[in-house]
Amino acid sequence: MFFLVGSLLWTYSVFPEMVAVDFSNTGAAELYVSKEHIFYLIMGLFLINNVLMARLIKLVPSMETKHMPIPNRLAWAQNRPLLNELVSNWLNALVGSINTILGLSLLSLATINSEQYNLSVFDFSWVLYLGLGFFTVLFLLPIRLIGTPVPEEKI
Repeated sequence: MFFLVGSLLWTYSVFPEMVAVDFSNTGAAELYVSKEHIFYLIMGLFLINNVLMARLIKLVPSMETKHMPIPNRLAWAQNRPLLNELVSNWLNALVGSINTILGLSLLSLATINSEQYNLSVFDFSWVLYLGLGFFTVLFLLPIRLIGTPVPEEKI
């Protein structure tokens, strides 16, 4: 969260008045947007992502298991604390991944639009692959919910 807010504030200070946001196949800028529009768009995404997901995370313990889209609902209903922890952790990881990708995208956009650096949009294709990797791993994590819960043994 701090990374995204920091990158948002820093990039706003270094962006030119009109920021190139869309590029052709050759890497030439095709579409420009004012830096204020980018700031408010990213701030809106940040608030929606963090506030709504935080609210959803708080609602997880009060949700009925029968309404959750998970297999083995009856088995998980018997071990509700573990289910709450797994779902809450997964949602927190989703929020963190979205914040990280937004922050890296902002830093990449600032570098591309900078006159100090001579980098093209193609130098930052790794951000796309990193985001795809994050979300692939993230959406594979709930595989744990397919099996039956294993209660912790108390010593």
